[in-house]
Amino acid sequence: MAPRYPRDLAGYGATPPGAAWPNGAAIAVQIVLNFEEGGENNILHGDPASEAFLSEITGAAAWPGQRHWNMESIYEYGSRAGFWRLHRMMGDLPVTVYGVATALARAPEQVAAMQAAGWEIASHGLKWIEHKDMPPEGERAQIREAIRLHAEVTGSAPRGWYTGRCSMNTVDLAAEEGDFAYIADSYADDLPYWVTAGGKDQLIVPYTLDCNDMRFAIQAGFTHGADFEAYLKDSFDLLYAEGQSGAPKMLSIGLHCRLAGRPGRAIALKRALDHMKSHDGVWFATREQIADHWAATHPPAHGDRPSQMDRDSFVAAFGGIFEHSPWVAERAHEMELGPHSDRAAGLHAAMVRAFRAASPDERLGVLTAHPDLAGKLAAAKRLTAESTAEQASAGLDALTDAERAEFTALNDSYTAKFGFPFIIAVRDNTKASIMAAFRARLDNDRDTELATACAQVERIAELRLIEKLGA
Repeated sequence: MAPRYPRDLAGYGATPPGAAWPNGAAIAVQIVLNFEEGGENNILHGDPASEAFLSEITGAAAWPGQRHWNMESIYEYGSRAGFWRLHRMMGDLPVTVYGVATALARAPEQVAAMQAAGWEIASHGLKWIEHKDMPPEGERAQIREAIRLHAEVTGSAPRGWYTGRCSMNTVDLAAEEGDFAYIADSYADDLPYWVTAGGKDQLIVPYTLDCNDMRFAIQAGFTHGADFEAYLKDSFDLLYAEGQSGAPKMLSIGLHCRLAGRPGRAIALKRALDHMKSHDGVWFATREQIADHWAATHPPAHGDRPSQMDRDSFVAAFGGIFEHSPWVAERAHEMELGPHSDRAAGLHAAMVRAFRAASPDERLGVLTAHPDLAGKLAAAKRLTAESTAEQASAGLDALTDAERAEFTALNDSYTAKFGFPFIIAVRDNTKASIMAAFRARLDNDRDTELATACAQVERIAELRLIEKLGA
């Protein structure tokens, strides 16, 4: 298999699927409360050093082998005071808690309050630690233990997963180990999307790092509560407008008990939420509700993916896209295809590159492989299926005797002058516009017409791929 690029940089493209949120909502607003306090790095928890991430301490560093009193007390604020402030503020809203399993186990009153409010409690891993350098089997063991402990503490296994400080193996391992309605370790979209992970279809409900109070704890972040408020409102307003225009999206908001739970930030959060509540057509939902809705509305699509086909299958499927020139498909298959190549636009780009990189004689061979429009091959019904359908689309299979005679004369004149048949993307034209282009292009010099014919060959290939794969 030729090299394949694993990242999906195309996504839904220019026309994402309709979210069809309940009751025709223009936007889904999804609030996450991260509960990490008591699950962070601490030698009391068996970790080698103290925590150094997401706190009020600028430039904090881990203290190997030591407890960090100031860091611990900042985290303790989150569970002792911040959680309760946010719980009072958002108790009437659907909220998803990203619960670190060991933190939940040390917070029975908070867990009871989450459940009393009807909040979803998703898993945020076993401990709030870094996983990037963890061996896969070690991370797998942590995921298994997180699921076990989560069920023991809350009464049921989590249906959602978010590691956060993840590795390149996290999504596959989580998909393998848990029966998750969604995994949230992605920031790649404003809508859920399906991937193949852990050998199965796995729904991803992306999270956020921009509409996230973590930016109060980093240098290039928010300074005042008003900064956070304005950013949340601006994000909401644009997505709401897009939804009203027919393209509803999801707004994720990320909160931490020790950050947004501070008074000066909590009041700004309240103003932003009040702004969102004042609009009609807003669906406040948990991530679990969004995942279940998306799975029912947009189940995973199955089918052959061009980037994953072996060479023979690929050429069998796409060898006729460039008329009688399977070598174009063969060379495209050798390129660095990926998820971006699985739709018409991406695969067309690869095949066009192969065509443009070919020698002049090879490109000329593609041109001469095309049949005359309404010519002898058409009359003898010896065109390819693609060419037959294309010519019929403009009525070239039903010419009058006079029209056929004119096409024959134009074909003869054109071929005699340029050395290849007249080529035009018939599906873009009518019989009249084809005839007009035929007459006009006979006045071109050969270099101009060669470039024009090659561009038309590429357009024909694009239309054939759209018909085959969808736009």
